[in-house]
Amino acid sequence: MTSHDAEQGGNRGATVTAVPNRSGSDTEAAREWSVYRQEDDYDRRMPYDPSAFPPFAVTVDLVVLTVRRHALCALAVRRGEPPFQGRWALPGGFVRADEDLAQAAARELAEETGLRAHDPSTPAQDNGAHLEQLATYGDPKRDPRMRVVSVAHLALAPDLPAPRAGGDASNARWAPVEELLQQGGYGRDGEPVAPLAFDHAQILADGVERARSKIEYSSLATAFCPTEFTVGELRRVYEAVWGVALDPRNFHRKVTGTPGFLVPTGGTTTRQGGRPAQLFRAGGATLLNPPMLRPEV
Repeated sequence: MTSHDAEQGGNRGATVTAVPNRSGSDTEAAREWSVYRQEDDYDRRMPYDPSAFPPFAVTVDLVVLTVRRHALCALAVRRGEPPFQGRWALPGGFVRADEDLAQAAARELAEETGLRAHDPSTPAQDNGAHLEQLATYGDPKRDPRMRVVSVAHLALAPDLPAPRAGGDASNARWAPVEELLQQGGYGRDGEPVAPLAFDHAQILADGVERARSKIEYSSLATAFCPTEFTVGELRRVYEAVWGVALDPRNFHRKVTGTPGFLVPTGGTTTRQGGRPAQLFRAGGATLLNPPMLRPEV
């Protein structure tokens, strides 16, 4: 039998296999082919046996990023139970039977940080943390307990207070991402250095790269800022996320050059010292044009 692309049968994503047409002679069957579609099984109401498929669990893991002391930090929890007891990991948990993925991620975010997920339908900027789906991780051996598929989410918020451990975590802290991702693993206060639990080092690296790439062209960096902020404070977010120093004049020109990207509030502040600086808030324009490309380091 010959396999054909699913689109040939007019059903994108379907399993399509060519089979001989039994209505004619053997010669005609060799020349003529009909298309079998996976959907045909459902059309004929063929029985579905759930026991034919092995069960697996679904979890959500959170890459929660903030800027503390001018460094990009991630929320890390120390596992208090097996597997990987005593190792540092990303916060997360199993998806409950009555919730979808977004609800599970928002619940875990609230439990771990006390933050509400930002509601895009609400115009107010100060209504929670930015939360978006990052990627799905399904290596059969990623969890020694059973087959577990994790749907990771990226959460961003302004400078946050010290976290409190909850659930099966014995400790929780903000840690610089460069320390969490160092080759030998992570440890603190005399702890043995070990890689993050499960595949969380890969998930964290993917989340950091997502944040670093998206602030080049989007307003995502403002999610690290309070409701009202100065251009200097926004620049320090870029510097922390990218790990580079930026020219203040060029940065100011780029972020204020896109109409509606930053909106003056009419106020000023001296919280950074020196002369009063103008305050801005994130505007309706969510794309920087032209984008601010990440400097090579």
